[in-house]
Amino acid sequence: MKLPVIRHLQKNNEKKQLLHTAEVLESLCEHRSVKDQELDMIGELLTNIYGAVEVHDMMENEGMTQIEAANAFAQKVMGSIDR
Repeated sequence: MKLPVIRHLQKNNEKKQLLHTAEVLESLCEHRSVKDQELDMIGELLTNIYGAVEVHDMMENEGMTQIEAANAFAQKVMGSIDR
C-alpha cells in the first residue's frame, strides 16, 4: 500500500473506473500463465486501487475531505496490521 499512489488514483479516477480496472486485474490473475512475480505486482496494484475506492467511499458517505479520508484509511490499515 502506497498512500501517495492511492491519493493519485482517487483524485484522477472515478470510483466506477477503479472498480472496473480491479475486475480486469482480478480476471487476469486467474489465467494459468501468470507468474508469481506478476501476481505479486497485480496484488500491489489491487491494494492501491481498492484503497482509492475506500477513500472515495469515505468522502461520499462520511463527508470527509480527501486528506481526511486518505489519512483515516491509512490509520485503518495500520491498525489492522498491528493486530
